[in-house]
Amino acid sequence: MKIIKKVVVTALCISAFHASANDCELRIESNDMMQFSEKTLSVPEKCEEVKLTLVHTGKLAAAVMGHNWVLTEKKNVKAVASDGMRAGVKNSYVKPDDPRVFAFTPVIGGGESTSITFSTKGMSKNKEYNFFCSFPGHFAIMKGAFKII
Repeated sequence: MKIIKKVVVTALCISAFHASANDCELRIESNDMMQFSEKTLSVPEKCEEVKLTLVHTGKLAAAVMGHNWVLTEKKNVKAVASDGMRAGVKNSYVKPDDPRVFAFTPVIGGGESTSITFSTKGMSKNKEYNFFCSFPGHFAIMKGAFKII
């Protein structure tokens, strides 16, 4: 009985660890119709790092219908997107070293994917965050809420 109890406890601990790790991993898709697959993404407050994978399910090249994923406070979306357009494609349409940006992926085209891992240090469940695509003209449509819960 003691051996069975230890096996069950060990299995539960391993299961809890995997569930916890998966809580800090997100996946979102984008397409040729300028849409993200999710309007809201969230991670538990305990996640010190988040891994995000962006998958472009479309067919068009990055130069035509590229997408990225940018995370900032909701109040900064428009300004970050505007500065990003001026930063150009070589910077993935994100102003270099922009302190308003918590994380961003490179611009990808149809059939491509990319992943980033970013810290949630400095983020709070009491603030409003948005993610968006900073490819020129996309941010007004391709956006969503990012929540620390």
